[in-house]
Amino acid sequence: MAAGMDFSPAGRKVTPDRRCTCCIQHLVAERALRPKANAVGAALEAGIQEPEFVAQGEVAEAVDSADELDESEKNLRGAIDVIPALAWFARPDGSMEYLNKRWRDYTGLSPSETMGWGFQAAFHPEDREKGIQRCRSLATEKGPAECEIRLRRHDGVYRTFHIRIEPLRDETGRIIRWYGTSTDIEALKQTEERLREDERELRRITDAIPQAIVVQDPAGNSLYANRVTLEYTGLAMEDVVKPDFRERIFHPEDIQRLAAFRQSALSKGVPFQLEQRALGKDGQYRWFFIQYNPFRDGQGRIVRWYATGTDIDERKRNEERTRNENIALREEFDHSLMFEEIVGSSQSLRKALKAVDRVAATDSTVLILGETGTGKELIARAIHKRSPRSSRAFIRVNCAAIPRELVASELFGHEKGAFTGAFERRIGRFEAADGGTLFLDEIGDLPAETQITLLRVLQEREFERIGSRKPVQVDVRVLAATNRDLAADVDDGDFRQDLYYRLNVFPVNVPPLRERIEDIPLLAQYLLERYAKKAGKKITTIDRLTLEMLQNYDWPGNVRELQNVIERGVILCETPVLYVDETWFRREARSRTGQPIPFNAALDTSEREMIERALKESAGRVGGMKGAAVKLGLPRQTLESKIKALGINKFRFRRP
Repeated sequence: MAAGMDFSPAGRKVTPDRRCTCCIQHLVAERALRPKANAVGAALEAGIQEPEFVAQGEVAEAVDSADELDESEKNLRGAIDVIPALAWFARPDGSMEYLNKRWRDYTGLSPSETMGWGFQAAFHPEDREKGIQRCRSLATEKGPAECEIRLRRHDGVYRTFHIRIEPLRDETGRIIRWYGTSTDIEALKQTEERLREDERELRRITDAIPQAIVVQDPAGNSLYANRVTLEYTGLAMEDVVKPDFRERIFHPEDIQRLAAFRQSALSKGVPFQLEQRALGKDGQYRWFFIQYNPFRDGQGRIVRWYATGTDIDERKRNEERTRNENIALREEFDHSLMFEEIVGSSQSLRKALKAVDRVAATDSTVLILGETGTGKELIARAIHKRSPRSSRAFIRVNCAAIPRELVASELFGHEKGAFTGAFERRIGRFEAADGGTLFLDEIGDLPAETQITLLRVLQEREFERIGSRKPVQVDVRVLAATNRDLAADVDDGDFRQDLYYRLNVFPVNVPPLRERIEDIPLLAQYLLERYAKKAGKKITTIDRLTLEMLQNYDWPGNVRELQNVIERGVILCETPVLYVDETWFRREARSRTGQPIPFNAALDTSEREMIERALKESAGRVGGMKGAAVKLGLPRQTLESKIKALGINKFRFRRP
C-alpha cells in the first residue's frame, strides 16, 4: 500500500451465522482521483456504497458549483470503474444509471445500450422476466436485496452471477439511489451441482442396497432414509426429517432402554451397534440389528452418521424359542415322571397305542381321556415324539395347579404393567410352544373366561397378551387331557360346548390298570429295576405271592399307585426278592373290623353302596340324562361332592 500498487490480499471473514469463509479483497491504489472520490471508495459496502455527499441533489453543502458537482460525479464513476468487480448504480425505480467498465467489457454492451432498462439484454432469456420483476420491485424495497442471474459474456457464454444491491438514503430515509455488484459464482454453482449429483448418486446407491439405511446429522437427527426403509415403515421422506421419526418407528421400550447408550456412543464418534424393534407398515414390530458408522470431512469432523439396519427377527425368535425350550426342558428335568416309556402289551393298551400312531402324523387336536394315574402325559409325549414337531418344544401345563386368576397370564403371557406385579413383559406357554406341542393337562379345570380365549386360539391361531391389543400369531398343536366327564360337564353348563367339540377332534382313551392285568408283572418288574438301581440295591425278582396280590388288586390310583407301592417295597426290602405286605391293600377291611361301626359310618356304607350301584348302571357317568345323578334323584354337583367325600372311584365303573 505504501508503494501505491494495486494488490489483492486473501483472508477469512465471519458470516452472520458464525461460519468462517475465505475471501479475496481487491485494493486499488488512488492515482488521479480527487479526495471526494477517495471517500467514495472507502465507504463502499458489498463492493459499492456511495457516501451521501456524492449523491446528486443531496450535495449542496459539499460542492459550491455545478462544475464541482459534475466533476464529483465523474470521479465517482471513475472510482466505480476501477473496482475489480462488475459494479453499477441505478435510480430509485430500478432503471440503470451507470454500469462500470468491467460490466460493459464483460457483456460487450456499450454505455448507450445499457442505460435505462437496456442492460437486461445481457440476461439469460429464461432469467430475463425474473430480472425485470426484481429490478422493478426495487421501487418498493426498503432494504438490501439479493438474487442470482445468468449474464451473457461478450462471447455469448452465460455464467451465473450473485447480485447484491444496497440502497442509498437521504436524511429523511428516502432511497435516492441503488448500488450493486455482480459476483461470478459459476464455479460455485457447478461445484454445488456436482455435490448434488454426487448426493443423488449416493441416494441411488443406497436405494439399491437391500438393507434399511438412514442418514443422520452429527447429533443423530434423521436426514434421509433409503427406499427399503420407506417401504418397510410406510412413511414418506418428509416424515423422516421430523423430530419424532424415531418415536414413530421404534418400540417405546427399546427407545427408553437404549437412549443413554446411543447418546453416549454418538458423542464418542466411533462406530457402534445395537438391536431394537422397528414398526412396519403392517403394524407389527420386527427386530433389527443396526450398525452406526460416522462419515468425516477433510478435517476429521463428523458430518454424517450412516445407520444400516438388518432384519434379525427370525434369529431373535429362534433364540427366544430355544431359550423357552431350554426352560421347558429344565422344568421337565425337575418334574418327576412316572416312567420314561409306556410299558405293556395288553389288548386295551395296544388299542390306545394304535390310535396314537394314527393321529401322531397329523396336526389334529387330541383329547386324552382316562382316570388319574393312567399315564395320560405319556400318551401325549408319544404323540409328540411321533409327529413332525418332534424336534420342537413339548410344553406341559397343569391347568388345575395354577390359580384361576393367573391361568390366562400363564397361557397367553402379559405386557409390562398389565396388572399389579407385572414388572416386565412375559411370554406365555403358547408362545413358548410356537412350532411345537402344548399339552394342557386337567383341561376340565380351566376357568370359563379362559375357555373363551383358548377357543379363539384353536380357531384362529392367534391371541392377545394381557394388557395388549396386538394379536400374536402362533403355530401350536394342542393336546388336552382330563379325568373328568367333559360331556357331562357340558350338559351341566360347566364346560363350553363349542370348546369341547374343538378339543374332541380325536379322542384317545387310556385304559385303567385294572383292565391291564396282564401288564402288571411287566410293569412291576420295570419299576423294580428302576427303583432298585436308584436305591443302590440288588433286587432282581418279585415274590410270586406278591405278584398275585398286585394282579388281584383293583388299583384305584392306577399306575401311579403301583409305582408308589413298588418304591415303598424297594425301600423296605433287604433281600434280592421283593415282598409286599398284604396289609397295604386292605384299607377297607381294617375300617370294617375291630371297634363297632358308628351310626354315621353305617349310613356312609349304605350311601356308598347305593351310589356305586347307580354308577355301575350308568357305566360311571354322573351327569346327563342317563347319569347316576338322575337315577338317584340328586343334583349332579351334590352327587359329585358325595363321591369325593366317600372316596369312590367312579372311573372303575366305566365300560371300555
